Amino acid sequence: MSVDLFQRKRCAVTVIGIGDDGCCSLTSRALEAVASAQWLVGGERQLAFFPQFSGDRLVVQDGLATLLERIADLASENNICVLASGDPLFFGIGSLVIKKLGREHVTVIPHPSSVQWAFARIGLKWDDATVISLHGRSREGFLTRLKREAKLAVLTDDENSPQRLAQLMLTHRENAWEAWLCENLCGADERIRSFSIQELAACDDIGPLNVLILIRTDSAWRQPPVIPFLREEAFARRIPKKGLITKREVRVLSLASMEIRPDSVVWDIGAGSGSVGLEAALLAPRGRVYAIEVDPEGVAICRENAATHAIDNITVIEGRAPEALAGLEAPDAVFVGGSKGSMQEIIDVAFERLKSGGRLVVNAVTLENSAESYQAFRNKGLLPEVTLVQISRAESLAHYMRFEAMNPIQILTVEKPVAGEETR
Repeated sequence: MSVDLFQRKRCAVTVIGIGDDGCCSLTSRALEAVASAQWLVGGERQLAFFPQFSGDRLVVQDGLATLLERIADLASENNICVLASGDPLFFGIGSLVIKKLGREHVTVIPHPSSVQWAFARIGLKWDDATVISLHGRSREGFLTRLKREAKLAVLTDDENSPQRLAQLMLTHRENAWEAWLCENLCGADERIRSFSIQELAACDDIGPLNVLILIRTDSAWRQPPVIPFLREEAFARRIPKKGLITKREVRVLSLASMEIRPDSVVWDIGAGSGSVGLEAALLAPRGRVYAIEVDPEGVAICRENAATHAIDNITVIEGRAPEALAGLEAPDAVFVGGSKGSMQEIIDVAFERLKSGGRLVVNAVTLENSAESYQAFRNKGLLPEVTLVQISRAESLAHYMRFEAMNPIQILTVEKPVAGEETR
């Protein structure tokens, strides 16, 4: 049944966006909602903008779950106004209030977001910008996401301050950026400053309420390809250098078989040099990759390659699978490149933990590994898709070129069925 949201009855909860200039820029509709409320909810700074409010006040503090329960209880008999910075539905509390009470019980009156004000202050369009919120979030993956962007707005906090982000960028040679630091937007002490990354990394005079704008200055920069295709020479490897790395042609087929999404969680088991896991991380900039490797030298090389390519949404774990898989978050995709003789056990654990609809891909070099993998899948009632990959590359021979064949690889792929679907 369709619902006309504009013909519904008056809502008990109104979420109002507000800036650092307080009541000055609020609409008459917002001011009327405050005037008719019995309860006013917000941070101490926001509540201070309404000294004349005669109703009850509820201060937003730590523990949003408790706050939302309180709002839900009060809304049964009171009109409530919730004050939120900027646009309440842009990384704000508005979505949480709606989720708790239902959209039919909540009205949202937005205010320009801090990101809108920041771009307006520096006079730059932002319809082509990416917004990353690190406010109360881990900065893991920040460098990986940075690779694909030319213009960003970053919401920061004390832990992920502009200074610390700039220092992280410098460590990984990401210095071809212009940084705009927009502090206390619309407030009496508003401050807009431009920095190089080096200057920002050394700046210790930054207010807590800020938006960081990053704009690339390298005119020759091009966005990386959608599908990574790094040559073997791009990765540090063990000696002999011809071994222990998935060849790029096989790598791209294996990655395609995994059907990685931008927010996928991926396991790379038997990571070797980490090439598959690192390119999986590039395909999942908002996700996370766990690279599991038992050999200490391999672990060190994986970490070196992650640092070299500034890929920070990959976690390298030293340990033997399947034991090392315990405690990892459930994957959307699993790649098995090495098993150390435990293929059956690895497939059992990985398939059990794999999310519904997820993909498990095995690269088998030996006949034994291929047979064991195939049988492990058949034991589960699964018929794997099997592809034999035989690649030859042209190599110089005196004044001529000839093809040199690489070792054939078998790629075995299964998909975990969604509940109610047939296995395949």
